[in-house]
Amino acid sequence: MLKTAQALIDICGEKGWKISDYVLEEESKGDPEKKEQILSELRHMLAIMKDSTSRTLEEGSGLKQNIINDFGKKTWDYSKSGKPFVTDEKTLRAMARAFSTFESNAKMDVIVAAPTAGSCGIVPAALVSAQEDIDVSDDDLVKGLLTAIGIGQFIGGYGTFAGAEGGCQAECGAASSMAAAALTELYGGDVEACLNAASIAIVNILGLVCDPLGGLVQYPCTFRNASGVSNARISADMALAGTFSIVPFDEVCQAMKEVGDAMPASLRETGIGGLAGTHTAQKMCHELFD
Repeated sequence: MLKTAQALIDICGEKGWKISDYVLEEESKGDPEKKEQILSELRHMLAIMKDSTSRTLEEGSGLKQNIINDFGKKTWDYSKSGKPFVTDEKTLRAMARAFSTFESNAKMDVIVAAPTAGSCGIVPAALVSAQEDIDVSDDDLVKGLLTAIGIGQFIGGYGTFAGAEGGCQAECGAASSMAAAALTELYGGDVEACLNAASIAIVNILGLVCDPLGGLVQYPCTFRNASGVSNARISADMALAGTFSIVPFDEVCQAMKEVGDAMPASLRETGIGGLAGTHTAQKMCHELFD
């Protein structure tokens, strides 16, 4: 994998590639049989993503802990209510899909951890909502997944996807960044725009701590999935509009790593600080775990 954003821009410019083209060539080493294996696996992952984004929208989640019950259904119903919205129907539907995937994870249903279970709702909701909004095929969404993979390789190469190591910026921040780049490519952006979108998404979420109640990946993580897909969407639009990050994407990833390393342990998935340390959270933990 390339080491710098500029190197990615250069090789894609030289070959006339999108980021998805580069990732497929790099992963397959140009072997046609290997390419088809990769694409087949990604089609399978996409099918799981599509299923998870709709699984709880109509019937609810049925979760029993009373922590994140039916947020997907509530947001989905609200999007169809005809009321005046603060955002818009498309954003609400994307958030509902992120909730649905996250609730599926909490129910131990099959999901795709992209890149983690704690951030599993962001990339699927972004891609499925894009297909609803614009004329793109499943094969186009697979290309979006390849772009997300390429961005994820940069993030993982410089830092981590683990909330216990880098805070929630490493989970929901990474997923937002991956989704933002995928959306930008799907909506016609070039390689530089994709990298700008990926950078902006991380800038927007830099320093986000990991403080799940009782160590359960439910609260506040579910809100961060819904806001994470919204972050991806607005970051993509900003990049497509021509705004940009003056700090290159690889340096943004390095900064995220440094910020994660500087976080105290209490804010890295230990259940000690942040929201997990509040009186209400501690009381609920005693009730949940007796």
